[in-house]
Amino acid sequence: MVNLMLRNRHLFEGKLRKPVFDFNTSIPAFREQCEKGAARFGKLPANVSVQKHAIDGINAEMLVPSGSGPEKVLMYVHGGGYVSGSCSDHRGIVAKLAVKTGVACLLFDYRLAPEHPFPAALDDSVSVYRWLLSSGYKPEDILIAGESAGGGLCLATLLALKRKNLPLPVAAVAISPWTDLTCSGESYKTKNKVSLAPMDSWSVFSHYYSAGSDPSDPLISPLFGDLSGLPPMLITAGDADELYCDGEQFARKAKDAGCDVVFRQGEDMVHCYPLLDPMFKEAAEAMNEIVDYIQKYLKV
Repeated sequence: MVNLMLRNRHLFEGKLRKPVFDFNTSIPAFREQCEKGAARFGKLPANVSVQKHAIDGINAEMLVPSGSGPEKVLMYVHGGGYVSGSCSDHRGIVAKLAVKTGVACLLFDYRLAPEHPFPAALDDSVSVYRWLLSSGYKPEDILIAGESAGGGLCLATLLALKRKNLPLPVAAVAISPWTDLTCSGESYKTKNKVSLAPMDSWSVFSHYYSAGSDPSDPLISPLFGDLSGLPPMLITAGDADELYCDGEQFARKAKDAGCDVVFRQGEDMVHCYPLLDPMFKEAAEAMNEIVDYIQKYLKV
């Protein structure tokens, strides 16, 4: 029932058809819509404090649950198609993850397209990771996670760190990651009509983020990268989502490259369904697995 309501929410807005994105769609209006939607879930738990940071000009927030130790951190990369998303519209989601894991979570505002196309977001993510290292966090005490475009960006960050010969985090979690900005997976053709995303939105987002760069560049689309040597990863993807193939194919390719990968297919599940915990059983089960995975690798 929840899936049905989410997929057909345009009907509750008095629209007979799903919205369609094109290059006339207002990105500022889309961002405002995302912020308003997140406001319903943005209340901080009473046992989470917020520590503000400025990292090379990047606004960041450390969400610290009571009782957490100072030596472990989860670096969280928010989603939003590379054109939207912020600390404010993800604070509630990430704070819930902080409480469940007992680990402080660092959330940050990387620069967004179309104003700041590739490699701005990647550069900011690498800068934040470098800041963690320079602040005294050990690689084995850092786990990087993200959802949607943020899931793809966290995987691209791993490739960038590997290229720079920087020590990699202990593990990664990618929820419905966007790993192929050429949008060539079969699920783009078969799932857009039943997914949560507006029609053709991913093609528009890819155009804005790539902005003349080759979208098959592994630092844009990590699916096409050399995945050998990456840390352990947990990847989840709902098969009622056009990004399903992105997660499934990346996990399969990483496993073939010798990586320790756990892939979870959410049967008939929508985009980023674990973040809908506790709305329905499948979301709760997926979130519990994510929490257990984070606690296992950060040893908390």
